[in-house]
Amino acid sequence: MKVITFGEVMLRLAAPHNLRFSQASEFEATFGGGEANVAVSLANYKVPVEFVSRIPQNDIGESCINTIRKYGVGTNHILRGGDRLGIYFLEKGSVSRASKVVYDRAYSSISQVEKGMFDWDKILGEASWFHWTGITPAISKGASDVCLEAIQAANRKGITVSCDLNYRKNLWKYGKKANEVMPELVSGCDIILGNEEDAEMSLGIKPEGVDVRSGEVNAEAYLSVSKKIMERFPKTKKVITTLRTSISADHNKWSGVLYNESKFFEAPVYNITHIVDRVGGGDAFMGGLIYGLLTFKNDDQKALNFAVAASCLKHTISGDFNMVTVDEVEKLMSGDASGRVTR
Repeated sequence: MKVITFGEVMLRLAAPHNLRFSQASEFEATFGGGEANVAVSLANYKVPVEFVSRIPQNDIGESCINTIRKYGVGTNHILRGGDRLGIYFLEKGSVSRASKVVYDRAYSSISQVEKGMFDWDKILGEASWFHWTGITPAISKGASDVCLEAIQAANRKGITVSCDLNYRKNLWKYGKKANEVMPELVSGCDIILGNEEDAEMSLGIKPEGVDVRSGEVNAEAYLSVSKKIMERFPKTKKVITTLRTSISADHNKWSGVLYNESKFFEAPVYNITHIVDRVGGGDAFMGGLIYGLLTFKNDDQKALNFAVAASCLKHTISGDFNMVTVDEVEKLMSGDASGRVTR
């Protein structure tokens, strides 16, 4: 059950201790990016996984690849080339002050990829699952073209394709809007993950009666958007929505729902009161979901519950990667949120 993920990985520079950018005299340097984050989660769950990207041939690129590899993620199909690794700067919010991300990823190595650079038939040769996110086609037209190339190759091979819509308004700068590009790519997907903004901005599909600032998670309101997505994209077998209610930067409610053409499943709601780092929470959900769907076959409820619990735990971990084990996720799923010391 080998999984392939494709996208950009970046150098992450975070201002420490909730400092503002203007206050910080140093930054914590790590690596992260949607599809790489998913790959690390899967490796932690002992799922064979390969991350595919293009990374520059320099010391920063080598450090990035070594970091990914040390967590058990395959890197054999990463291309070396281009001028630079993308960077994102993170300012962690607190209480009523929101977190802030500033991108510095123009002309990154992966933004300059073109069709034909990757041998997708070889890359996907032993795979059973291919995952991408809406961040990749937002980077550049070349990255969008290569992503479509990969999806079409996976479709020819009968490989399950999943997508996290992941709308990022600050990335769509090459003359195309998300809703002009994403539908063609999404049409090749079996599993679609997103939230209310992703569905509206990427696909033009808006849920009714949802106010994410209300303090309450209204899961039933998302059933209509799930049905609309399936009607528009008939290849889709499951639509999953992450449900986040931001009470403050440090306090969120977190859950998810799944619709599989016949049944609508709702996960427990977690009240996360002391967030350490919410960046990568959606990727942790996707990693948990893929693991759950591969492992708990024909049990969509358990797969959804695993994804929500896994991503809940991510909020306690600094950095993009969700460094948790299956046992830790299943302990939380069982209702044990005590945080007692394990000896």
